[in-house]
Amino acid sequence: MDFDPQQTDYNTMLDMFWKNHDPSSKCSRQYMSAIFYHTEEQKNLAQASKKLENSRRNRPVTTSILPANNFYVAEDYHQKYLLQRHPMLCNMLDLSPCGDELVLSHVAARLNGYVGGFGCMTTFEEEWPKLNITEKCAAYIRKAARNNKSRMC
Repeated sequence: MDFDPQQTDYNTMLDMFWKNHDPSSKCSRQYMSAIFYHTEEQKNLAQASKKLENSRRNRPVTTSILPANNFYVAEDYHQKYLLQRHPMLCNMLDLSPCGDELVLSHVAARLNGYVGGFGCMTTFEEEWPKLNITEKCAAYIRKAARNNKSRMC
C-alpha cells in the first residue's frame, strides 16, 4: 500500500492495516506482516498501534516494525493474488497477469479486495460505477464477495 499524506493520515492507514489481515500468523520473511516507517513519528505511531492491537487479540501480534529501506516489487504471480484466482474477471478487465498494469492498477487493487471478501458491499455498490467496470463485472464481483462473506463487513 502506498501512503499519500495528502489523501489520508498515517493513523488511518494503520487502522486499515490492522483490520485487513491477520497480524498474528507466523510466516516466512517473504510473507511476514510488517509496517515500514520513514520517520521517528511514524515509528512511534506504528509501535503504539501494535501495542493496542496486541491487547485486542488472543494470540500475540507478530507484525514487525521496520525502517523503510529498499523496496522490491513481488513476482508477478503474487500481484493481486486474489484477483488472479478469477481469470474470467481478469479477462473481462483486459488485465494480463504479468507486467506493470496489474501492479499499478487502482481498479485491480480495489477489485482484488472485493473478490477476496474484504470491504463492504454498500461501499462496492457506490464505488463500482466510478471504476469504469461493466455491470457484468460488477455481478461477478458480487457473487465472488458473497462466497467470501465471512470477511465482509
